[in-house]
Amino acid sequence: MQMVKIILFLLLCTAVELRKIRNGRKENRNKHCGAKCMRKHSSHVKRFAHPLKNICEESLYYSEKVLTCQDKQLITIPSNLPDDIVHLQLAGNKINRLKDSMFSTLKNLKSLDLQRNDITTIQPGAFEGLDDLNTLLLQHNQLRFLSEEVFIPIPKLNYLRIYDNPWDCNCNLEDMVRKLQVPGHKNLGNLAKCKSPKVYVGQKLKKINPDWLCPNNIFSNISEVMDPPSSILKEVDFTRCHIYLFPKPQVDCQDKDLTKIPIGIPADVLEINLGSNKIKQLNGRDFIHFKKLDTLNLSNNHIETIDPAAFTGLLRLKTLDLSNNNLHSFKYGVLEDLYFIEKLVLTENPWKCDYQIHYLAYWLQVHYTVQFEGLECTMPNEFKGWTVQRYIKKYYEECPKENVINSYDYDISSLEEEEHGIRTRIIP
Repeated sequence: MQMVKIILFLLLCTAVELRKIRNGRKENRNKHCGAKCMRKHSSHVKRFAHPLKNICEESLYYSEKVLTCQDKQLITIPSNLPDDIVHLQLAGNKINRLKDSMFSTLKNLKSLDLQRNDITTIQPGAFEGLDDLNTLLLQHNQLRFLSEEVFIPIPKLNYLRIYDNPWDCNCNLEDMVRKLQVPGHKNLGNLAKCKSPKVYVGQKLKKINPDWLCPNNIFSNISEVMDPPSSILKEVDFTRCHIYLFPKPQVDCQDKDLTKIPIGIPADVLEINLGSNKIKQLNGRDFIHFKKLDTLNLSNNHIETIDPAAFTGLLRLKTLDLSNNNLHSFKYGVLEDLYFIEKLVLTENPWKCDYQIHYLAYWLQVHYTVQFEGLECTMPNEFKGWTVQRYIKKYYEECPKENVINSYDYDISSLEEEEHGIRTRIIP
């Protein structure tokens, strides 16, 4: 019995000793790995514990530094931003508040993109120190009020986008509305509209009478506000679209259920994407204001007709995409204003090979440097699958010479060369 007690005592001592050794090893391991081990047991990780380069990307735009932090799920502005950046892109995050002096170290900043966040509050000194800021994008946020004092630190601001915010048009907004309506501020706050109260819903901040925003100043002719002209109600603006400044100024209105070309798109954009909408026709002068536009995407719509003056004004357009529409032919004159067009995408349209297709074929022959693709007959059945060039060639071969109309002076040899791939202009 005495022997049994001794054995149990020895086993107990051994167990205690092993436990001490194991605990000692754990303490040493924690001592050497420090904060790294502690993070394994913490569920709260700071958003910027990692280097900024793992979150944002740096690039150059005409020798000016651009920092892109778009769509990174950020909930606040990174605190360690390089002070030499000129353009800062923070679109598509979850930022909800801009505090005083958040950007004060960015003395060289010229443009700040904060669209598509959840911003509800901007403190008066949020943009303190941004003396050179000229572009501020705040559209697609949750702003109901904005103090006029916000603009005091940014005297060079000449381009402001604040549409698609739930603006509460009351006395608190009066000073800002008056600032937006100063005649020299033509690019500040365009298209922003009241979301409340009900009597002002849909009214543009640039147009509403500021005196009506305070109950004591409401005039007897308030019916003018309650019943805006029907023509205004039917206008389609581009507030559902997205504006991007880099790599070039562009507007993305893709897949927005648009039935016509929206109004209010900035005239200085270089690219407009209107693909995947429900547009059925292009009217005359639809693009008259876009003197600098070089790329226009109208693919995947329901376009059946194009007015001959639809592309008037597009003197610098280089690429036009009309693929996946319902075009049978072009009316005479549709392409006459496209002096510098380089690429024309025409695929997946039901081209009808009759005399109406001759204008398009002739224009492409004359403008032989233009790359094109997709010009293939789908009707009538006898020409289905033929290239339009092949159809034109057959048309003139079978037409008696005395009946040939010379309004389109075709070079049949050129058509033969194109048909056999000698002078290929089809886009690879």
